[in-house]
Amino acid sequence: MTSMPCPYGLAPELRQHPGFARVFQPGHLTFGFIAPLESYPDSPGPTLQDHAQLAQKVDEAGFSAIWLRDVPFYDPNFGDVGQILDPLVYAGFLAAVTTQIAIGTAGIVLPLRDPLIVAKQAASIDQLLGGRFILGLATGDRPVEYPAFGLDFSNRAERFRDALAVIRAASETHWAVHRTQFYGLLNGEIDLVPKPVGPRMPTIIVGQAGQSLEWVGKNSDGILSYISNPVLIPQIIERWRAACGDNVYKPYGYGTLFDLDRDPNHPLQAGRVLRAGRNALIEHWKRQQDQGVGHVALHFKPQRRHASEVIDELGEYLLPHFPSAYLPVEPTPAQAHS
Repeated sequence: MTSMPCPYGLAPELRQHPGFARVFQPGHLTFGFIAPLESYPDSPGPTLQDHAQLAQKVDEAGFSAIWLRDVPFYDPNFGDVGQILDPLVYAGFLAAVTTQIAIGTAGIVLPLRDPLIVAKQAASIDQLLGGRFILGLATGDRPVEYPAFGLDFSNRAERFRDALAVIRAASETHWAVHRTQFYGLLNGEIDLVPKPVGPRMPTIIVGQAGQSLEWVGKNSDGILSYISNPVLIPQIIERWRAACGDNVYKPYGYGTLFDLDRDPNHPLQAGRVLRAGRNALIEHWKRQQDQGVGHVALHFKPQRRHASEVIDELGEYLLPHFPSAYLPVEPTPAQAHS
């Protein structure tokens, strides 16, 4: 297998970002989980039993991230309501029960939300987390939700671009002046507070949000995709790196449903659900690290074992091969006075 080393480093403003740098480092693969931290193979939603304790467990074990999905409604045709709780509200809760793990969204359905409110919420969560927040954004894949918000599904890609520009203007500059197509006017007379902990909030795109790969590469800090055929990984990453087209490392990661077999030597079965024993998975992910994958977000839904048991096994046997980066999280004023 040909290794695809990355000669670039993180953007200077993200090298000391506790969340982004914990999850993404050139040439290195890390692991996180897509919430809920619970298996629920026969139900559209979880029980959320012991969810705070399980979040603390993955934090203490040394995993890199917990990712929260944005599923406002139960759609029987889709059949999954994620972690049930609103992702930005839940991220604020997780700020109080974790200490080192990054908390990310995968992803906020941006065309359904006011971008200024998203900017306010995201910066507030980043303050509470001491810089451990990663803002993942998407357009959503359920047309049935859009009429409930009185919005047009067909222009979601245009609204996404416009909304992301609003978030950047409001959160990265003081007294922003910015004109939008679908939203309001920032005329320099008001200033959004708080701002993120660092120079700016890292932003990744989940899927492609209806955009070209070149647009995503230019306008984000990375991409979190979905992949069921590992054979395609090298060519996907080659296209992604070509799309980024600069000298800054912008990671490629993916999320996957997975089922960890009790037999550590159970062979790999790729597909919509990734099934294998730990030894096959370790070798599989070593190959993908060489190919340039930066992060894998594991989704518990189809698991046949209790999440706590799986976390313990992966923490003991997987993480020594793929440790998370560690940056100390300094308390923010919001934390210091809590």
